[in-house]
Amino acid sequence: MGNKEFSRSQRVVEQIRRELAELIRTEVKDPRVGFITLTDVEISPDYAHAKVFFTSMTGEEGLPEILVGLRRASGFLRRELGRRVRIHTTPELHFVYDSSVENGSRMSKLIDEVVAEDEARAAGRDTND
Repeated sequence: MGNKEFSRSQRVVEQIRRELAELIRTEVKDPRVGFITLTDVEISPDYAHAKVFFTSMTGEEGLPEILVGLRRASGFLRRELGRRVRIHTTPELHFVYDSSVENGSRMSKLIDEVVAEDEARAAGRDTND
């Protein structure tokens, strides 16, 4: 039974993410939320709360305004989600900025810089030999 419940909750999470992305893209007219991408959804075991993770094309710039826009739209989004997703409880939506993409990009840049420095040092040693 454990696997069945896990797969159901995973299906619900994916459906919530898809439906919210579609609603935000097509129904929410607030320009503050126009350039976001939903990256993940985590739902509580009782389906009462959902953390909705998002990134923004503008990075952390304008993040407070984006969060205000999402919070203002959350009642509408929850109501529409209840109409589209058949679950016993429509979760309260909590929007969370997902900085993992930016962190990954920053780490990748640091790694590239270190590799370039190592290659420059190795090239310098080769010319001295």
